[in-house]
Amino acid sequence: MGEVGMPSSPKNTPNTKSNPKLTLLPLIALIFYEVSGGPFGVEDSVRAGGGPLLSLLGFLIFPLFWSVPEALVTAELATSFPENGGYVIWISAAFGPFWGFQEGFWKWFSGVMDNALYPVLFLDYLKHSIPVFNRLIARIPALLGITVSLTYLNYRGLHIVGFSAVLLACFSLCPFLVMVVLSIPRLRVKNWVVVDFKKVDWRGYFNSMFWNLNYWDKASTLAGEIEEPSKTFPKALFGAVIVVVSSYLIPLLAGTGALKSDPSEWSDGYFAEVGMLIGGFWLKWWIQAAAAMSNLGLFEAEMSSDAFQLLGMSEIGMLPAFFASRSRYGTPTISILCSATGVIFLSWMSFQEILEFLNFLYSIGMLVEFAAFIKLRIKKPDLHRPYKVPLQTFGATMLCVPPTLLLVLVMCLASLKTFLVSGAVVFMGFVLYPTIIYAKEKSWVRFSTEQPQGPNENDIEGHNIVPQPSQEVADEASVSLLSDLSSFKEVGVDEISSNGVSKLE
Repeated sequence: MGEVGMPSSPKNTPNTKSNPKLTLLPLIALIFYEVSGGPFGVEDSVRAGGGPLLSLLGFLIFPLFWSVPEALVTAELATSFPENGGYVIWISAAFGPFWGFQEGFWKWFSGVMDNALYPVLFLDYLKHSIPVFNRLIARIPALLGITVSLTYLNYRGLHIVGFSAVLLACFSLCPFLVMVVLSIPRLRVKNWVVVDFKKVDWRGYFNSMFWNLNYWDKASTLAGEIEEPSKTFPKALFGAVIVVVSSYLIPLLAGTGALKSDPSEWSDGYFAEVGMLIGGFWLKWWIQAAAAMSNLGLFEAEMSSDAFQLLGMSEIGMLPAFFASRSRYGTPTISILCSATGVIFLSWMSFQEILEFLNFLYSIGMLVEFAAFIKLRIKKPDLHRPYKVPLQTFGATMLCVPPTLLLVLVMCLASLKTFLVSGAVVFMGFVLYPTIIYAKEKSWVRFSTEQPQGPNENDIEGHNIVPQPSQEVADEASVSLLSDLSSFKEVGVDEISSNGVSKLE
């Protein structure tokens, strides 16, 4: 069945040996842009919530029941499996490669859909100051130019993307700090408690909340590119939660508390008008520029995660080997180009369509992730977990209940069109997996390693892990994943174990 052999680690590849790893601050900035990018887009939660009250309560309560549990689960699993591919590897370890592939396909597809928004939103903010971008003759070349330019930045190296995200985050949040200071004399508490339940759009409200507070697991697909992931990843997630929630709540408190705007006026881009009413035209233009630059940061972070996810899937044999090919900068060239192509073809869809479709697909994937988290806790209690959620198995299960209920609610509120489109994507994944397996059997294309066949009950409960004293993280999870899921047809168990260790050295 195709070529057999373990995937080589990026650090063992000559042309990527000296590529720098992501450190704490760039990783916080990347997670910030995976999840948020600033308060741009939260304005619709005020309109959908019939006033400021539900919006403010939502950004206070939702993080406790959704963001924090997802971040904790991600921290435990990402440090247990510090490899590129992230949740694909977690699901494969718990349920086998079929479901790992489905998870990867759903998450990659939803990520590309999400990324198709940002070049469009970038031009939408600029067109208020540069009207020519309203015309297709200027808009189409600009969209292609933006996508190509940002794709090239991803190609040049992940550390460049990380430090660019830090600079963009500072620039994007600065005008809101100024707006908050200027709004203080005008704040009125009574403005915050306004709500008209007759005007509440519950579907729009929950979709807005969910979209603005999800994707905490995305950075896990870069775990293999992080310096000391067992220490850095949990700290970065904790820091990002604080930055994200603050970047939503504080500007909303300032804008809704200082003004008596009708809730219907709060739609995407309204913060620019809020800035003008509070500080003047100069603050409006600054917020517009910050919004435009924030969309660039969102694009960069999303594309990095999508591309390294494909690379990770290729390294464990789920995708052809060419997806794991790296440039001299250590970046997955083919995977980046594949994600960029998807962005270009999906950019014709409307904002609301993309939002609902990607939320639905993301919800399916997260349900599987929570199930994998619980199963690995039960079936593999001795798995090396550099960071472990400080709860026993029952408590960890209860931790997943509130976000699971939210996921089900978001899916139930979806439209019929979303059910049909998402169903077609799920069906496509079911067909694509056996197609790839068939291509591997016929040796139509080269694969990095043989596909694992599925977890064995006895193996999951306990397996002799090859020790690796030279690595601080002691990447037991990666070794056990490739050895637990069953032996390959042409390679013995001992050879697999030794290859697995060589990959980590």
